[in-house]
Amino acid sequence: MSDPQPPQRPDLSELRIDRDADGGGGGRRALLIAAMILVAAAAVVVFLIARTRPAEVTVAAARAPSSPGETTILNASGYITPRRRATVAAKITGRVTEVLVDEGMPVHAGQVLARLDDSDAQRRLAAVRADRDVARASLAELHVALADAERTLQRTRDLREQGVVGQQELDTATTAVESIEAQIEVAKRNVDAAEAQVAVAEQDLENYTIRAPFDGIAVSKDAQPGEMVSPISAGGGFTRTGISTIVDMASLEVEVDVNESFIAKVTPGQRVESVLDAYPDWRIPSSVRTIIPTADRQKATVKVRISFDALDPRILPDMGVKVSFLDEQPQTAREETPAARALVPAAAVRTIDGRPVVFVVTGDRVERRAVTLGRTVGSDVEVAAGITPGERVVVNGPADLEDGQQVRVNG
Repeated sequence: MSDPQPPQRPDLSELRIDRDADGGGGGRRALLIAAMILVAAAAVVVFLIARTRPAEVTVAAARAPSSPGETTILNASGYITPRRRATVAAKITGRVTEVLVDEGMPVHAGQVLARLDDSDAQRRLAAVRADRDVARASLAELHVALADAERTLQRTRDLREQGVVGQQELDTATTAVESIEAQIEVAKRNVDAAEAQVAVAEQDLENYTIRAPFDGIAVSKDAQPGEMVSPISAGGGFTRTGISTIVDMASLEVEVDVNESFIAKVTPGQRVESVLDAYPDWRIPSSVRTIIPTADRQKATVKVRISFDALDPRILPDMGVKVSFLDEQPQTAREETPAARALVPAAAVRTIDGRPVVFVVTGDRVERRAVTLGRTVGSDVEVAAGITPGERVVVNGPADLEDGQQVRVNG
C-alpha cells in the first residue's frame, strides 16, 4: 500500500492588491461623508446651545406722557442741588470740646453747633475787663479832684473881688480846674479804649462757639470732641476744617447741563417735568428758574437751574433726576395725532414685517407687541396703543430677538 499524497497548498504568489480599484475610493468617500455628518451635528448642537442661552438686553421703563396740550421738546439729566449749602467752620484754630449736632438734625439760624476750648479767651477777657475797671476808677477820681478845684477857684474869685489875693492866685486856681478837665477828657478816652478792648475780647470768646448760619438740615458731622479745627488746612492733615455741613432744604432745585446746540429751546419760566431716578413714576411739576449765562467749553454745555413748584420730603440733595422741557402744543396738532398712552425711547421701536413693534420684558422672557406710534419728542416716541406706563421695553439687544426668547437684563 502506497503512502497517501500530502494536500497541495494554494499558490498565493500571484495574488496582488489593486490600489486603483473602486473599493479604495469608496472607503475614502465614506470617511469624508462621516466627517461632514459629524461637523454638521456639532454645528447643530452649538446652534441649539446658543439658542438656549439667554440674550443680553438693556431695558428702559415706559413713562406716562406729558400733560394734555404739552409736548416734550428737550430731555436732560442732572442732580438735585441746594442754592444754600454751607460747611460750617470755626473762625479760629482750637480744640473741640463739644459737638451738639448730628446727621439729619434740623437746625435753626444761630443755634449752637459746637464749642471750642475757650479757657485762654476767658482769661484774656477777664484781663481787659480789669483794665477797663481801672480806667473807670481813674475817671471817677478825676471828677472828685475837679469838684475840689472848682470850689478852690470860686473861693479865690471871691477873695480876689475883696482884694485879699492877687491875680496870680486866681490864675493858678483857674489853671488847676482846666488841667483836671483835660485829664478827665483823656480818662474818658481811656475808658472808651478799654471798652473797645472788652468788646474785642468778648467777640474772640464768641468765636469759640460755632453757630448755624441759617435754617436747614445737618447732612454731615465732620468733627468730634478732642479734635483740632481750623479755618485753613494745617497740621499735616490732622486738623479739621469744618464742623458740619448745613443744607437749606427749602432751596433745593435741579441743576442740568443742556447742550449748547439746544439751549435756544430753553427759556426762563418754561414748564418742566422732573422725574427722580429713585421714583421713576413720580412726575414733579417744575419750571426753569434761570439759565447761567456762560458755557462750559470742555463739555459744550450751558448750566440750567430748575425750581420745583412744590417741595417734598422725598426730594434730597444730590439725587439723580431727569427733566423734560415742555412746550405748549397747538390745538390743531393735538387733534391730528392720537392720544398717547406711554412714552418710550425711540431705540426701543423696531420694524418687523412693515409694522412697528417693541419687545416687552416679562420675567426672564420677552414678548413682542405691535404698537401704534404718535409724535417723536426728543429722543422718545409716544405710543398710543400696545404699551402701558411702567412696563420695561428692550432698547438694546440682539437684532434677531424673537417673541418668547429668554433674556438677561444688563445693569
